[in-house]
Amino acid sequence: MMLGDQNAFRVHEDSDLNARVRLPSLDSEPSQDQEWCEVLEEGAWKQIRFHDYASIYTRPGLYEHLFYRLLGCTSPARVATMLAEVRRETVPSGRHLRVLDLGAGNGMMGAELRRIGAKEVVALDILPEARAAASRDRPDVYDDYLVADLCQPDARTCARIEGLAPNCLVSVAAMGFGDLPARAFYNALHFLPKGSLMAFTIKSDFLHNRYPYGYAELIRRMLAGNVIDLEAMRRYRHRRSLTGTPLYYTAIVATKLADVPEAMLVADP
Repeated sequence: MMLGDQNAFRVHEDSDLNARVRLPSLDSEPSQDQEWCEVLEEGAWKQIRFHDYASIYTRPGLYEHLFYRLLGCTSPARVATMLAEVRRETVPSGRHLRVLDLGAGNGMMGAELRRIGAKEVVALDILPEARAAASRDRPDVYDDYLVADLCQPDARTCARIEGLAPNCLVSVAAMGFGDLPARAFYNALHFLPKGSLMAFTIKSDFLHNRYPYGYAELIRRMLAGNVIDLEAMRRYRHRRSLTGTPLYYTAIVATKLADVPEAMLVADP
């Protein structure tokens, strides 16, 4: 397929973004981390990988247009609803929800956390473009937005998270393809006291034993080692692929029972 062949694309024409964004019409399924679109800019079509988040965030409205309008992403609303249900059943009324949103992107999950009544939400992402997009698109969602590498957090980042005193960690559609390493998730867990909630997603295929590394293996070991207590778990359609195939993720809400031993951490491949 030639990139310049417009007949090979589904062109959407009911809005400005629809007219300027096209998705490839494919005969075979690309891997999820290789999916892409094209955006019309200055008279030329520019190819952008879905996982090139920095490029997507710099284009106002593109993230929501791609993943939510065209591909039907449901993850933020699904996870927030599950978290709210678990809190109603397990957390004493009157205890405020203070959340660290890990891999926060442009604030879609942060908005859902506010919807379910989170008192304070601090975002963390490695991309400065993500913080700029959240400030542009949802300036009132976060109490603070930290740009940092949580694999090696600096003193200011640690102090700000400790100052939040989070009792909940959320990470939605941020891990599993190397976008956010398992080490970052592991380090984030150490800011949570025992009894805190965590809500996160993982591509359902990664839960199979054929993926004995990284984020997936860390989750399996935490569950088997009784350092977290499973509160809710559900497989759901995260979004559609470029060919329309459902992409299934699993949402997990759990309670931290103990600090996670470093021996449970397995490096990403």
